[in-house]
Amino acid sequence: MAGLIRREDIAAVRERARIDEIVGAYVTLKAAGVGSMKGLCPFHDERTPSFHVRPQLGLWHCFGCDEGGDVISFVQKIDHLPFAEAVEHLAAKVGVQLRYEDDGGRARPREEPGRRQRLIEAHRVAEEYYTAQLDTPAAAPARQFLAERGFDRQAATTFGVGFAPTGWDNLLRHLRGRGFTEAELTASGLVSQGNRGIYDRFRGRLVWPIRDITGETVGFGARKLMEDDPGPKYLNTPETPIYKKSQVLYGLDMAKRAIAKERKVVVVEGYTDVMAAHLAGVGTAVATCGTAFGAEHIRIVRRLLGDRADAAAGVIFASGASYGGEVIFTFDGDEAGQKAALRAFEEDQRFASQTFVAVQPDGLDPCDLRLQRGDGAVRELVAARQPLFAFAIRSVLAQLDLTTAEGRVSALRSAAPVVARIRDRALRWEYARSLAGWLGMEEVAVRRAVQSASRAGTEQQGASEERWAAAAPGQSGRPPANGQGSGGREDPVARLERQVLEVVLQLPQHALAAGFDDLPPDTFTVPAFRGVHDAVRAAGGTRAYGEQVEKMHGAGGDAQERAATWWAEQVRENAVGPVAGVVTELAVAPLPADRADGLAAYARGVLVALLRMGLTRRIADVKGNLQRTDPQDPAYSEIFTELMELENRRRALTDL
Repeated sequence: MAGLIRREDIAAVRERARIDEIVGAYVTLKAAGVGSMKGLCPFHDERTPSFHVRPQLGLWHCFGCDEGGDVISFVQKIDHLPFAEAVEHLAAKVGVQLRYEDDGGRARPREEPGRRQRLIEAHRVAEEYYTAQLDTPAAAPARQFLAERGFDRQAATTFGVGFAPTGWDNLLRHLRGRGFTEAELTASGLVSQGNRGIYDRFRGRLVWPIRDITGETVGFGARKLMEDDPGPKYLNTPETPIYKKSQVLYGLDMAKRAIAKERKVVVVEGYTDVMAAHLAGVGTAVATCGTAFGAEHIRIVRRLLGDRADAAAGVIFASGASYGGEVIFTFDGDEAGQKAALRAFEEDQRFASQTFVAVQPDGLDPCDLRLQRGDGAVRELVAARQPLFAFAIRSVLAQLDLTTAEGRVSALRSAAPVVARIRDRALRWEYARSLAGWLGMEEVAVRRAVQSASRAGTEQQGASEERWAAAAPGQSGRPPANGQGSGGREDPVARLERQVLEVVLQLPQHALAAGFDDLPPDTFTVPAFRGVHDAVRAAGGTRAYGEQVEKMHGAGGDAQERAATWWAEQVRENAVGPVAGVVTELAVAPLPADRADGLAAYARGVLVALLRMGLTRRIADVKGNLQRTDPQDPAYSEIFTELMELENRRRALTDL
């Protein structure tokens, strides 16, 4: 059993792994003020970005679900890893050699990372093996398959396409020769278990590497080539610790930047369709891997699109003035393709984006379309998309005879619930008007039918909203960090205390200059903030930050920035229990200034305000004591002198 990773190596991983780069592989981040970035939270469904990252401090926090931490905790949560494996995963990325306490501090070789990294490494070796096999004589059927679909050797290289040779243990022997154990190979999904032991899962097939959003290969999809192959046409990696088919999209690693830039994603049906679309110039194409496009896929895509909603108006917008991007589904024109599109309609309400369907009338998929009519035809297919709502409604109408009164009434009864499910009320009534035109019926009658269908679904919608409310943020069990009760308005004193602690954690140089460390322990009145103040004092106060800056001046780099990262981590480590979460929240909270000089003025302002408030409280106490003291009492003069000193200090603060 491996020992504990050395503390200094963990610190090195935190320092080298830029949190904005690690988080940015999963979430589209945008500037949110000086030194702050934000995006849609990857850990709960939201429309308005509440997930903030503070690169200078190496911390993140979501103000919607109250999750937060450093770069290691982010990897733990996003990839479902224990602490040690998350550290090892990051260490491999940033080139930190880890040492362990139980072996005298000697560096362990890279061949002994955590389980996830071993499985990732096995897939990397397998991908190299498969791609090399594509050039062998035995792979002629695979090369022919690609050529017949318009893919040359360069296209195969671009997408990492390879060949799994026939035979039961070709890859197995290769991986064993690279030091992988039977337990690791079984867990990887690269082999299957039979009565006589393990054997290659993919044999005599064309294989595509399936990569996660960071570009690491976590599985494979394989297409049958041989007539005597008794297996299914397509065979994918089974569910493994690193491969969850509901959470991966083929081509996403290549498409993610284009998706975020163009605010558009094109969902196609297969691996060759993704290849064809990308080669035709549609660089936003992705595909599911042996499963329907579901809620987990939507969550991934929405994070890249940066969907958000205008909560006040109930209307969906993008950052700026238009809708939050486009999601375009391409389906075959046959009945199965139409059913797939209607299933997509059921999930559409989870998007804040406009959702479209692109269906080729003659039923050609993007791969065949490119082969027969060229790259331009694929681009035209995507450009000729139609709104998913319209497609869903027309698909219902197409099943009925609209030439008879009975058929039109049946069509209205079938289509009205579809229109009623459109959450955007303004859009709902526009489609009600369109439906009236398609049916040749009075608009009033159609609107009445839609309203009736909407009321019928109210009870089900209410139950759904109750479930949403049950999962709403704020259930973390952490002490409230805003000084208010449930739904209450924030107390101005609590707001000031919060603002000051945000400055102390994010801009400790200003707190140090203002004499923050001289504040007495009872300065903060909100229990959670008092706990943070205790953690600050336990970490040595802002003086410790100043000393760290001095130490780091000769170590290269920005000493103040590196000391700020160290400072935030020190306070977090000294926070007791759930107060650590409050520290993270305050350290990541956006500050109300968009320029460095504005931040300095803001920091000085809130610190002075808290100092004045503390002095005012002490002056009130001293005045009360003075009033209760007989002027003839010798103590009266001492109390009066103290009062004058406090008054002078408060007056001096006005000049800061």
